Amino acid sequence: MISTVIRLARVGSGSELAAAVLMGLGYPCVMLAALIPNIWLFAAAGAVTYAADWYLHQKNSYLVNRLNSVRAGLPIRFLLRQLLLILLLARENLAEQPVFYATVACFLLFYGLQAPHGALATFIKLRRTLPVVTRNVDLHAVRIPDAPPRALLNRSGEKMLHLDIPAVVGIVAAVATGRNVLAYAGVVATLGLGILYILALAPYLRRRVPGAGTVLKAVDTWLREYQPTVALYFSGGDDSAYQVNMWLEAMEQTDGRPLIIMRERTLVPKLGDTSVPILCIPGGQHMMARDWSTIRVTLYPANVGKNIHMLRVPTSKHVFIGHGDSDKLASVNPFSKVYDEVWTAGQAGRDRYALADVGVRDEDIVEVGRPQLAPIRRGTGTPKNPIPTVLYAPTWEGWDNNPGNTSLLLAGENIVKRLLNADRPVRVIYKPHPFTGLVNKKAKAVDERIRKMVTEAATRRATDPRWAKETAAAQAGQAAARAELTRIEARLAVLGAPGRKGTDESETSRVSLADPHRLAETKRLREEWNDAYWRSFGWWEHKVVTGTRPHLYDCFNESDGMVSDISSVVSDFIASGKPYAVTDSAELGAEEFMRQNTAVRAAVVLSNSAAELDEFLDAVADPAADRLAEERRDLKRYLLGPDEPTSIEQFNAAVRTLVAKAEARNAGVAQRLAGQRIGELDQEDGASLGTEEPGNGTRTTDKDAAEATAVG
Repeated sequence: MISTVIRLARVGSGSELAAAVLMGLGYPCVMLAALIPNIWLFAAAGAVTYAADWYLHQKNSYLVNRLNSVRAGLPIRFLLRQLLLILLLARENLAEQPVFYATVACFLLFYGLQAPHGALATFIKLRRTLPVVTRNVDLHAVRIPDAPPRALLNRSGEKMLHLDIPAVVGIVAAVATGRNVLAYAGVVATLGLGILYILALAPYLRRRVPGAGTVLKAVDTWLREYQPTVALYFSGGDDSAYQVNMWLEAMEQTDGRPLIIMRERTLVPKLGDTSVPILCIPGGQHMMARDWSTIRVTLYPANVGKNIHMLRVPTSKHVFIGHGDSDKLASVNPFSKVYDEVWTAGQAGRDRYALADVGVRDEDIVEVGRPQLAPIRRGTGTPKNPIPTVLYAPTWEGWDNNPGNTSLLLAGENIVKRLLNADRPVRVIYKPHPFTGLVNKKAKAVDERIRKMVTEAATRRATDPRWAKETAAAQAGQAAARAELTRIEARLAVLGAPGRKGTDESETSRVSLADPHRLAETKRLREEWNDAYWRSFGWWEHKVVTGTRPHLYDCFNESDGMVSDISSVVSDFIASGKPYAVTDSAELGAEEFMRQNTAVRAAVVLSNSAAELDEFLDAVADPAADRLAEERRDLKRYLLGPDEPTSIEQFNAAVRTLVAKAEARNAGVAQRLAGQRIGELDQEDGASLGTEEPGNGTRTTDKDAAEATAVG
């Protein structure tokens, strides 16, 4: 019941729901207290509204933010409370007293201070907004001043409004005690703090970053000096940073001078650590005005509208690399025709386009493997712990909400129940897709119920006598692992935030330069974190895994088998060689389901009842019962390509080949342009015979040819 209310109210937890209810009840109580009047009820209800409001804003609650759309935003709520305080004074027969006029004057003046404060805060933020956001790009020519203290600008409007607390407390205390001096002291404190806040912001108005022209000129200078040859270009929503993160390591190992070009500034902080330069240019006009002529290959992980701003560059070859390999329709998007080449992992990707017949020519498809799958370790054929670990990693419902997209809606709870209640015990790791519930709220509700099921099962297992001995023996080691996690996370936080604490994106762009030592330490610590994480709880303990750590591939390595849906998750897991099961949520039937989905050919196909899980669990527990092992090996090669040469070697070979094609194309264009110029000049010479100085036409032709070559 409570979980349903939480979902409907669009709040993240029971505490948020409680705060929302208290705030909703608090304001009517404040109004009632002012009308009665009752000073103590007013004080108590007013304190509740302050506390609930503050808590909901701290949690960035969707519910409280939506109040703005119904004209009940934060300023209105503060104004309402102040008006009710004035009503209280009137009901207390103080309307003719100086304290009443002082209160009215205080709140009028206080709201008068809101305008200059808001204008200052907004203007400072705007003047510190660069037209670009960068990482590992040396913009030494741009003098970017330090950011104002975070305490001044972060949620500044909310902080300014809360400065009315001294006045409200003083006035309430004056009414309760009859000592008007308390009210006057509160009024002076509120107005004084408001003025001080404005004065504290004022000096930072002069500390602006250079103008857009200066910054973009510095970017152009850097581009000329660095001369990038291979670019990864990306645009996407707030939750799509993972589509770039999966390619970071491959970009670091790419031949040439790599560059990552982004379009959304909000995504840059969500990128993982990398030594590759990152250049985020949000403005389309700024993007198209840059000189990208040194880039020979541009890689696109996603099909989005803003790709057009880079696709227009003729000197580069453009390649769709995607952000996963699966049998979903998104893997054969007709938009892919716009690219010079489409790179797939293996033969399966090529065959998908042939079957889909969406206009992508077979000669434009190149098989490069999946370089990002290198961290996935191959299974040994036997469980790594006394009981097998099964990963349930369903995908999300998809933009079209097709019932065949995810197993969560129709089969999810059946799968988890059967796993938790299996005759031979297994450990369950549940890792839902981060987009779960984005389109279909029913999927979010199922996800919440499954999380609860796994958590409750973990609690029961912790008290089960069968595991008491292991629990007792592992306590010391788990405590040490948790302490290690705390230490590593503290160090990673320091390494992940170069520069001063509380900087803004402009200052971060100035200080975020590639540091090989920092990156090497970060990589080592993440490996140590991953090891400590799995040691921090028992090999028999069920677990819900969310967030960016541990990575999905770390969950692959920890598990002995996986249950999932048709998505790139299945194709990636096949690299491990371990048993897997896929749910036929659309109820096509096993034969048709395998015919339509290549990645299912070596899987145990589950119906929505999940009755076939026993066959899968037998294969996970006993190699002798694993009848699909040989088929998985063949399917791995078909989907992901050969083991030798390695994926990164195949990837780099494709890059070099395409660079050569781009160079040949550019040279050909330059030659044709030069020939056209020569022809035009010959015609001019013929028309004006005897009027030109000797050799003048030859000199002009050399210059024109040089300019034409520069086009490449």
